[in-house]
Amino acid sequence: MRAILTGHSRGLGAGICGALLEAGASVLALSRHGNDGLAARYGERLRQIPIDLGDSHRLAALTANGEWKTFLAGDESMLLVNNAGALEPIGPVGHQGGDAIARAIGVNVTAALILSDAFVSATGAAGDRRLLHVSSGAARAAYAGWSVYCASKAALDHHARALDLDEIPGLRVASVAPGVIDTGMQTLIRSSTSADFPAIERFRALHRDGQLQSPDECGRRLVGFLLSPTFGQQVIADIRDL
Repeated sequence: MRAILTGHSRGLGAGICGALLEAGASVLALSRHGNDGLAARYGERLRQIPIDLGDSHRLAALTANGEWKTFLAGDESMLLVNNAGALEPIGPVGHQGGDAIARAIGVNVTAALILSDAFVSATGAAGDRRLLHVSSGAARAAYAGWSVYCASKAALDHHARALDLDEIPGLRVASVAPGVIDTGMQTLIRSSTSADFPAIERFRALHRDGQLQSPDECGRRLVGFLLSPTFGQQVIADIRDL
């Protein structure tokens, strides 16, 4: 079993990476930064490629090179987890900035679509192919101040629906909201202002009341679902309901 994973250096991505490795997978991880702890523990089963996922030209070149194709060849079970995400810009339209918008869409949407296309192209010989988009509740419920984030995560949901309709042999796909997790993204949310993000007090209360999930536990639940016999039967899902 081999897996491609984005955004593995910290937070939920680190939790997913650890769970995949615990399950026996060999992982090719793509992120700007590495994960020294997991690398020391699992050695050659974790290959790390430093890359800015917002650089679509470099990402496309990566998926055309020999290392990518070699990693995805010769195994019956192949996985892709599009986890990396950018929350910013936070704020109402008119106060977001073109560069910040372009970066968010590049990381949240463009990278996931490039990797999905390259993954399916390179794994035609595999009998079991599974593609997981890490979505968000913000894909399904709009929040003031999060228009870019909401739109980008909703794009992943709709992409998964369309892939399911493509009926690619051996391919199962799901876009899954992981719930609210105790990560750096939540710290960023709590440090914003009510003018930029009117729902801020709800998220501060979740932290104050100890209602945030552990990244490691959520990672284990997502990987358990990814590897389960029922994966792909529900294309749009919330891990809290599974």
